[in-house]
Amino acid sequence: MIVLPGNPIPLGASVKREGVNFALFSAHASSVTLCLFDSSSDVNPSTELRLKEKEGSVWHGFVPDIGPGQLYGYRVDGPYEPERGMRFNPNKVLLDPYAREIGRKGIWDDSLFGYPVVSDNQVGANPASPDEASFDERDSAPFSPLARVPGLAAKPVTPLSEPHPWERSIIYETHVKGLSMNHPEVDPAIRGTYLGVVAPPVLKHLTEMGITTLQLLPVHSKFSEHHLQAHGLTNYWGYNTLGYFAPEPSYASHPDRAIDEFRQMVSELHEANIEVIIDVVFNHTAEGNRLGPTLSFRGIDNLSYYRERSDNPQYLQDFTGTGNTLDVRQPVVLHLIADALRYWAGEMGVDGFRFDLASVLARSGNGVDMAAPFFTLLRQDPLLRDLKMIAEPWDLGPKGYQLGSFPTGWKEWNAEYRDAVRRFWTGDASVLPQLATRFCGSSDLFQEKRPLASINFVTAHDGFTLTDLVSYSTKHNQSNGEENRDGHEPNYSRNWGHEGDSFDPIILSLRNRIKRSLVSTLLLSQGVPMILGGDELSRTQKGNNNGYCQDNETSWLDWRLPRGAETESFKNFVRDALAFRLKHPSFSRRNFLQGGDLSSDNTEAVWWHPEGRELTIEDWESHYLLTPGIILRGDRIRGTDSKGVPIVDETFLVIFNALDSGVTFQLPEWGHKWTGCPPFTAPNANMQGSTTEVPAQSVAVLRAEQHFVLDLKVD
Repeated sequence: MIVLPGNPIPLGASVKREGVNFALFSAHASSVTLCLFDSSSDVNPSTELRLKEKEGSVWHGFVPDIGPGQLYGYRVDGPYEPERGMRFNPNKVLLDPYAREIGRKGIWDDSLFGYPVVSDNQVGANPASPDEASFDERDSAPFSPLARVPGLAAKPVTPLSEPHPWERSIIYETHVKGLSMNHPEVDPAIRGTYLGVVAPPVLKHLTEMGITTLQLLPVHSKFSEHHLQAHGLTNYWGYNTLGYFAPEPSYASHPDRAIDEFRQMVSELHEANIEVIIDVVFNHTAEGNRLGPTLSFRGIDNLSYYRERSDNPQYLQDFTGTGNTLDVRQPVVLHLIADALRYWAGEMGVDGFRFDLASVLARSGNGVDMAAPFFTLLRQDPLLRDLKMIAEPWDLGPKGYQLGSFPTGWKEWNAEYRDAVRRFWTGDASVLPQLATRFCGSSDLFQEKRPLASINFVTAHDGFTLTDLVSYSTKHNQSNGEENRDGHEPNYSRNWGHEGDSFDPIILSLRNRIKRSLVSTLLLSQGVPMILGGDELSRTQKGNNNGYCQDNETSWLDWRLPRGAETESFKNFVRDALAFRLKHPSFSRRNFLQGGDLSSDNTEAVWWHPEGRELTIEDWESHYLLTPGIILRGDRIRGTDSKGVPIVDETFLVIFNALDSGVTFQLPEWGHKWTGCPPFTAPNANMQGSTTEVPAQSVAVLRAEQHFVLDLKVD
């Protein structure tokens, strides 16, 4: 077998008529060798070919007479000088960063490390005192992950008929495997797979619930951490990326069909008018800190791909909590990210991206810069600039919390919203001013944008489920193997009388009311709502608020609807509340609400006291009020629809009661009568000036209907 010069672009493996072109970036390598394998069970490569051509920093070659399905990896030689950030070791077979398919997942073994490791039978465990200056001569070929040369797509992905505008978007965050793994009506052969996502009973559920946008936890190929392997666990969530182009093969019904099945999933979701957003992790990789394995980037060019500490290149910057940070200051890294995003959008059909720890992408210099090259690149790219972009607006580095700072067009996870809503419904009256601001779109955070810049959520994959939020006062993460030290705190949760599952009907009824109130608050707030998949099914993780390593029934959705009628009723409530939001533009305005006197023609919203008056400054500062109301005037919505028609809606009064007892609420005297709006608490309310009773721990929504009084004159 021979290797011809080939071409330096594109990077990766490209199928041509008579063979395959290979191109790999490495600025500091002294040589690059292509390793070809006949099967995934091979201990050694069948052929090793030196790539002699180098243009700039790209090593390349063309191999005739091979094609799709060929397994391959690289050996990259150069200095092994950890103190200078150089970690080349040609004994390690490395995965192509541009691999479109994973042909072998990789198996944890001490030979995967660039330095000698003896782990005392705890496979992949770092030693207490590693001698990383030493050079490991063991060949990792039997254990390393391998790439597979991809074939041509069978047919194009079915496009979405029309993107959902943000004001009409309902995001459903879920996991490919966990969504269908436990569904009794899904064919066992496709449970937990890309095809399971679009199995008829799952797709029917999503459409009946009114979901517009499916946001999937990472689907990039992943590699579980060594400490999880030692404890018999795996990285379930997938925030430990091995390759940025290859879909995770374990989510396919057959590992060799991951690309085709992912594309089929997207096509069928599009046909059901559901968008697909994928969670991407361009802040760190599965190689971990400097003591981690040599799987790909580290052995190809550690200095080019990772951000080293300026005072000591042996150590990596850690803005992610995982020990390593991709260096977006490097053109090769920006090139990689842009190519990956274009591939997933153009070839795989996705409609947008949620960027994990997105502040890392703004670290172009020594700080955080929202004019960084990454954002400029996206704005100028004709394929990417119109896609939905969502930021997790923080990282763990200095000044990493950047909520509200991302460029125009970006939407941001609003953790301030989550915490304010949770605190209010646990009975914290001091948070009322924050709740009001968050409910109205967080103008303090997004004043230069619109309320739709805020992705509102009460629960997400990271933290308690909705059921656990009202069932546990503290986290219970013992099964994660870290002695309950992991997981986010504070949770702002309450167990309402008993820690964990309860059979007390009084406690269960109370928890159910709080859950409905949390969902109601979310779906009536200005901004874009995100629901955690399974919350509508009353899913519990038994108090685990960090289920990243629980690839089991702890994390999978439970479709059996435990407690029968109670959970069925809650599911239907969520469905009906979603339909109510989508029907009424009052709750998803494109502009921030304009307050003022209720009699003013320009006033869009007024906060209302249960005594029948507008809230005063003293009310806001009192730290006692847990029963506010807000009037939203539907005849005062600024803006038009896509056809230029003014947006109008009915006028609503939303009443919150976070007390443990009912409240008598004086309705506005406003020439209207008020009627309750199902599915929300619908108390009896009729004529103007009347009062209504709002039950404990509930949200009531009333509609204003014009009340005409006939003046009958009697002669």
